[in-house]
Amino acid sequence: MDQYIGRLLDNRYEILEVIGTGGMAVVYKARCHRLNRLVAIKILKDEFARDEEFRRRFHAEGEAVAMLSHPNIVQVYDVSTSESANYIVMELIDGISLKQYMEKKGVLNWKETLHFSMQIAKGLEHAHSRGIVHRDIKPHNVMVLKNGSVKVMDFGIARVMNKSNTLTKEALGSVHYISPEQAKGGHTDNRSDIYSLSVVMYEMMTGRPPYDGESAVAVAIQHINGGAPMPSTLNPNIPGGLEQIIMKGMALEVRDRYASATEMLQDMEEFRKNPAILFQYRFLRDDSTQAIPLNTQPRTTAEKKVQAKTGTRVTTDSIRLHQSNQTAPKRTTGVVVNVENQSIRRAQQRRKAEERKKEEERSRVATTAIVICSAVAVIAIVVFLVALFNGALLNKEKDIVEVPYLEGETYGVGFAEKYADFNIRTLPQEYDDTYPAGQIIRQQPEGGEKVQRGSDLWITVSMGPKPETKKMDNLVGASGDDAYNLLENQGFAPLTKKEASDVYEEGVVIRTDPIAGAEVTEGQTVYIYISSGPDVVMEPMPNVVGMELDRVKELMDQLGFTKVRYEPMESQKPKNEVIYQSVAKDTKTDVTSEIIIHYSEGPKETTAPTENTQETTQETTEATTAPTTEGTEITISFKVPERDTEYRLEVCPKDSKEVLASKLVPPGVASTYVNLKKGTGTQYFDLYADGEYIRTEKVEFS
Repeated sequence: MDQYIGRLLDNRYEILEVIGTGGMAVVYKARCHRLNRLVAIKILKDEFARDEEFRRRFHAEGEAVAMLSHPNIVQVYDVSTSESANYIVMELIDGISLKQYMEKKGVLNWKETLHFSMQIAKGLEHAHSRGIVHRDIKPHNVMVLKNGSVKVMDFGIARVMNKSNTLTKEALGSVHYISPEQAKGGHTDNRSDIYSLSVVMYEMMTGRPPYDGESAVAVAIQHINGGAPMPSTLNPNIPGGLEQIIMKGMALEVRDRYASATEMLQDMEEFRKNPAILFQYRFLRDDSTQAIPLNTQPRTTAEKKVQAKTGTRVTTDSIRLHQSNQTAPKRTTGVVVNVENQSIRRAQQRRKAEERKKEEERSRVATTAIVICSAVAVIAIVVFLVALFNGALLNKEKDIVEVPYLEGETYGVGFAEKYADFNIRTLPQEYDDTYPAGQIIRQQPEGGEKVQRGSDLWITVSMGPKPETKKMDNLVGASGDDAYNLLENQGFAPLTKKEASDVYEEGVVIRTDPIAGAEVTEGQTVYIYISSGPDVVMEPMPNVVGMELDRVKELMDQLGFTKVRYEPMESQKPKNEVIYQSVAKDTKTDVTSEIIIHYSEGPKETTAPTENTQETTQETTEATTAPTTEGTEITISFKVPERDTEYRLEVCPKDSKEVLASKLVPPGVASTYVNLKKGTGTQYFDLYADGEYIRTEKVEFS
């Protein structure tokens, strides 16, 4: 059994169960007894808790995320360091990771990809504005909630930008999503997160990451070298604008990526409004700025190879060679010899001897270098001659193949394998009245041309005849079932979603996407948002009995309870201590419903008893009457036992079981008011608590 299960950390967090395990820490489900809510607690593993560097990184995560407050970032509540455990308390998420979602659904459509990516980008935008770089964006660290929203989590290798911008000892993060600068251990900033997000988008649209290999080092090297295949080669249904966004975010050069998450979000929003848009990106190359459309058809074989690797069209005019020759000036020195000074002559002789020795040494080094260079040259000549006679340099003609005629063929799974001599590349699909959906409209190079084996073969696939456009009906206010049937009969693909509304009744259409009046085509997906009624927020009622009044007010405000009535009550408890709550603890309660909380007015001063106290055979006390009476009843104040739980008080005539009055007494109350039939003279009444005799009270009627 896990050592933490059942433990109470810092006399507050009760560990319930394990919900996840990572490289550095274990995540538990726990209950916070102070606020009476479920939380997630990440506890650093024992083998790392003894390492100062791991503890620093672990608490850096809590320090970083505690600065953030955004609906697309998991909230951190508390960070604690103690001898028993190092842990971070976080929001408990009810959902699955984006990785699990992708494994379940396979390749996502572009709408889902855009929906998830925009939320991740908004979370990163907030983190970057606070100086926090995540550095480990991957599907495993993104949680998908049941309502379709996402939250970014696990800032385990995040750093505050003004503290540390380099990774020196190790390339952190998952290697399939790591940025090139991280893989090299270089400078990282918010553009590293943009690269990783783009890799996640690539995987959502294609079903696989852009790079893979037998080892982590092999994958990291691919990130450093670049040249990922275009997503459209794996999924021809990806819109061109979205492909451009992904490839710009995955640019090998940091300067060619989006400068910020905000800039990336702007393009995502433009694409969302117009899925047919194509962007005119301009990348920096050397000292000039060049426009490089991502889906440009290459013209030459050299351009095809470069574009296949980098997405950039290169021409011979853009290749420049710079050479420079430098010569070292000679320096001459003159020496004046004084023949009469013997010591100078001897010094000059020593210098000459040293110069001769150095010259001889340089001659030996030069001779050795010449011998080595000659040997290398001889070996190179031998290898060249062997290759020449084997025909390795003369058989280029054997790699020339004829381009097949592909127009009219059906493009699908296994198509590329049929033409292994070519690198099949796809351009954006087009509507066409001649070719059915899935057939190839055109190709480049043309069929029958002669090209080198392995050349790119670009094809355009038909989407069939362009559907007839219609105007979207106004379905707001209609029944959800009626709207669904109407759209289905019109040839659309309706999908319904529930949404809370204070305006529309449950089951009524609130809005549609596309909106009324928008142009729609047959077979298009239409989202119908149906009212689920008013948005009722339920929160468990905390146990506030025994807490100080101001703290209770603050807590109830934090939980969102809006109708809380605070009433003072006479009690022996300390002043302002809560003695009663109308809703029991842990009860799920609408935050807009009324809740009554009683608090103590504090102990009241009492006077010493007089000598003329009347004695009876049983314990007798004197009750007080209210200053005013109405009609035939009078209000009388009785002192009652102060108990921790609610009980029923019954008032009967002395030595009689006839109940004259009955009421519930809240916990912590020391006195209460009871309405009795107005009498005369002195009368005695027996008090019972839940049927148990308490004492006899004397009442003086005027």
